[in-house]
Amino acid sequence: MERITVGDITKACGGHLLCGNLNDRLLHIRLDSRQVGEGDLFVPLVGARKDGHDFIPQVLLAGAGAVLTSEHRFAQGEKAWIAVDDTKAALQRIGSFFRERNPLPLVGITGSVGKTTTREMIAAALSARYRVYKTPGNYNSQVGVPVTLSEIGSEDEIGVIELGMSEPGEMCRIARIARVNQAVMTNIGVAHIGQLGSQENICKEKLQIQEGMKEGGILFVNGDDTFLRKVKAKEGCQKIAYGIGDNCDYQAVDIGKEEGYPVFAAWDKKRNTKAKVKLSVFGNHMISNAMAALAVARENGIPMEEAAAALAGFYGAKGRQRIFKEREIQVIDDSYNASPVSMKAGIGVLCDVPVKGARVAVLADMKELGLEEVGYHREVGSFLAGHPVDSVVLFGELAGEIGKQAQKECKNLPKKADFIYVLDREELVLWLRENVKPGDAVLFKGSNSMGLHAVVREVFPESSS
Repeated sequence: MERITVGDITKACGGHLLCGNLNDRLLHIRLDSRQVGEGDLFVPLVGARKDGHDFIPQVLLAGAGAVLTSEHRFAQGEKAWIAVDDTKAALQRIGSFFRERNPLPLVGITGSVGKTTTREMIAAALSARYRVYKTPGNYNSQVGVPVTLSEIGSEDEIGVIELGMSEPGEMCRIARIARVNQAVMTNIGVAHIGQLGSQENICKEKLQIQEGMKEGGILFVNGDDTFLRKVKAKEGCQKIAYGIGDNCDYQAVDIGKEEGYPVFAAWDKKRNTKAKVKLSVFGNHMISNAMAALAVARENGIPMEEAAAALAGFYGAKGRQRIFKEREIQVIDDSYNASPVSMKAGIGVLCDVPVKGARVAVLADMKELGLEEVGYHREVGSFLAGHPVDSVVLFGELAGEIGKQAQKECKNLPKKADFIYVLDREELVLWLRENVKPGDAVLFKGSNSMGLHAVVREVFPESSS
């Protein structure tokens, strides 16, 4: 936050100052008490298991400059206590205040799969000419987006922010705060289908990213997605499709591979120009993400040749198909989250990586897939059966369904393929240490709650340094 005082925050959230100085400067908004430092504003959120108000004494000792509270009507001391009716609603009003204060162009990203990677690729392409601000970490929710907006600096020229949702109405609330100028929709999958009921409902919800988008805005959609190719931009705005199909305004053609990496020509049909693109990340699914980045960059005045050159320097986002080598073992760390689409893509990447030894897939449970969760895991198993993976390590009860289905079909899988079933991280770590050798390639893919990221750090400690 730049030049923000207690008085600014009090006015923005409609609160009442219980004690403290209105003129004190504040530095950052913190939702996690463990991150609070000198001069920060702590917003205590009330959750199902924890109430952030319980940590107010702790953050004041840590040097917090101010705290919001919906549970206190009296306070004293030098630090500012700001009383509000609801801390989450107050935080969202603060987010709106920051958006009004800094009207720089914002590109919003949503979709079921690939939001973070697409965000990073768009930021990379735009960096060819602009100073780009992007969502820090995973601050993409109705409480994360206000924090994201508060960190935009006066030197930033364009922003790329991620907007996530997991429940009905959430995208609308976030979009009204962010008021993006352009929106990118990557795909409509089955993540959070348990909460929203159907892919049709997921599509309708994610389309709400256009709420608050002004006339003249652009809706970029993946033209290869069954649902998105049919959607329309809101009145007064333009729809642009990107992807591989002939229906796309920005189309990837002449697709091939060089040393396992995707290469293609990006065709801007409106201007009838092409640019050669070579990516530094594996997997043909990355072509779609790259086309989104190139389309956004071109519509923001950057020639595709420049954007493609900047994009060549993108090597992956941490935890999302980040590929590194340790002890001569190729590691594909895609451990942040998982859905059927992204798990298949991860398996595809494992099969694209050049290796001297074995290909090992460590697959964990995919969560939040609703009543059809077993069927979605078996779908991945069917896909796996047609790919040359040498060892498949299944972590979790649901992941076991992947292995059972793959073993049942096993059409093209090498005869030597092994299926290993583990139910805890300790057993998984032990198996990896004893069986993975130099020259091998290992994929880690599963929902974040399964903790594969911790397994990666334990088995490959240099990856976190």
